[in-house]
Amino acid sequence: MTDVAVVGAGPNGLAAAVTLARAGLSVRLFEAAESIGGGTRTAELTLPGFRHDVCAAVHPMALASPFFKAFELSRRIELLVPEVSYGHPLDGGRAGIAYRDLERTVEGLGADGRAWQALMKPLLRRLDGVVDFTQGSLLRLPKDPLAVLEYGLRTLAQGTPAWNMGFKEDVAPAMLTGVAAHAIGRLPSLSASGAGMLLGVLAHASGWPVPRGGSQAIAQAMADDLLTHGGQIEVSHRVVSVAGLKNATGARAVICDVTPRALATMASDALPTRYIRQLESFKYGAGVCKVDFALSGPVPWTAPELRNAPTLHLGGTRRAIAFAENEVLAGRHPENPYVLAVQAGVIDDSRAPAGQHTFWAYTHVPAGSTRDCTEDIIRSVEKYAPGFKDLILASTTLTAQDVGNYNANYIGGDISSGAVTMAQLLKRPVISPDPWRTPAEGLYLGSASTPPGPAVHGMAGWLAAKSALKNTFGLPAPDLGL
Repeated sequence: MTDVAVVGAGPNGLAAAVTLARAGLSVRLFEAAESIGGGTRTAELTLPGFRHDVCAAVHPMALASPFFKAFELSRRIELLVPEVSYGHPLDGGRAGIAYRDLERTVEGLGADGRAWQALMKPLLRRLDGVVDFTQGSLLRLPKDPLAVLEYGLRTLAQGTPAWNMGFKEDVAPAMLTGVAAHAIGRLPSLSASGAGMLLGVLAHASGWPVPRGGSQAIAQAMADDLLTHGGQIEVSHRVVSVAGLKNATGARAVICDVTPRALATMASDALPTRYIRQLESFKYGAGVCKVDFALSGPVPWTAPELRNAPTLHLGGTRRAIAFAENEVLAGRHPENPYVLAVQAGVIDDSRAPAGQHTFWAYTHVPAGSTRDCTEDIIRSVEKYAPGFKDLILASTTLTAQDVGNYNANYIGGDISSGAVTMAQLLKRPVISPDPWRTPAEGLYLGSASTPPGPAVHGMAGWLAAKSALKNTFGLPAPDLGL
């Protein structure tokens, strides 16, 4: 007999399974794909010897997530933390550089250095409170109200049309917008600003780490721990019915790392009509078109500082990026898109044969788009790195439709598993202090469609598992350390 069945072996499903197995329960984890990992898979997508991250590549939450801290992820895998968290090229060979060292960043921003420091330094001082507030349900009392106040004021300042107030030049505003655009939302908006402020302060705190060898290392570390504590993993096993899964396994609890739409289908016979309607009303966001390149050498950025930046935000000024992102939300493909790029080889030499490199990039597109944006991305990189095209040995592209087909949680290519809006930060997918627990006995939702939302942090699965331990099994949360 099985105590708990977990559906989906992405970071959240793995986190849930690890937690429950550590609590002494028998756990079986089911994954529809041929391999575990979900958004943290690594594969040779272009040429032999070139290891590409299929989805997430850089992990700002790897050293900051309360789950990963409790799990002691940094002791289980090698996380490479660069001096440069991210770079932002601009016209004329200029670039904004976000160093992990806040003071160094401030010095490089000239006239806007003080404004940058005023945004980031108070959040750095109260980082634990900021992380606590953002990594759970917003319907709870925060541990550090002053941290929430500081974070809220800065989110408000950068989330309204008054977002340029206090800045004199264009570099710092562009950098802030490049980070906020990770949320794939309207710019400016409070939801994108909130995401940007969290990622921005982490760039100057624990940094934006790159796992040596690829993101798969994160998933494998959790899988190894699960197996060590008696858990079982079954791949190529698609679950279509929660009732059928319970009957087959005898599980008292089922935790699903799936979207609300999928849960409504899988458990339609166990959930009340009103709750199903809430699941079905959950909104999904814009998609991404992702391209992986195998390169014969490093990218020849005009601004030399960018050659040490694993993460880059392309798209130009604040105004240009906001225009492009809002075009996407209006259902159009912008002529000059925002591009998020990763050159992992500048810090991890294990990704490609000696002297060669991988290059990971995506741009935002309307949901379900079938457009191949390879040439758009090449053109965007060439603007700041002439000669990039000549380095391409091979490339592979996933349109937004392909991304959705690859991972059922990425509906229409939405890698956030649900639009990141203020309404859906509160209602993800329902308004509740325990949104991971469903009305059906023993059924829990623990995906990125629940708080705290998207990113590789394991928090949604961890919080769903803790809810199951409390409400179904009457057990305390276990220690997760080595």
